[in-house]
Amino acid sequence: MSIWKRPMDLAILNATSRNTLMEALNIEYCHYDADSITASMPVNAVVHQPLGMLHGGASVALAESVASIAANWCVDDTKYCVGLDINANHIRAVREGTVYATARPVHLGATTQVWLIEIKDQRERLVCTSRFTVAVMKKKK
Repeated sequence: MSIWKRPMDLAILNATSRNTLMEALNIEYCHYDADSITASMPVNAVVHQPLGMLHGGASVALAESVASIAANWCVDDTKYCVGLDINANHIRAVREGTVYATARPVHLGATTQVWLIEIKDQRERLVCTSRFTVAVMKKKK
């Protein structure tokens, strides 16, 4: 059974990135299934730190981006989700190529959600693991 409360379509997901940090970092939503969303990000000079490796902050931006859209697609249109906390453990350096972040829910509650995000390189090696907590808010009428 799917966790999504809104229609899932990659074109719709990617349209949400226009004029945002996700567009600036070339983050693209590339896959979804019944309980996860995956986004990709190219690793190049735009997201490098001074030593020529993927910047940890770029990894965290990717993790929060994919989990945030996932969280918001898990609530009906009377609610929205905002980030409360994120952490990350950087496991492996990446200098080039593409990384893929997959967000899966740990907890989908009425007032909070917790998401686990794994970022992997093109060879499926773990690059970063992150946990993201959101508050579920009611839209004001």
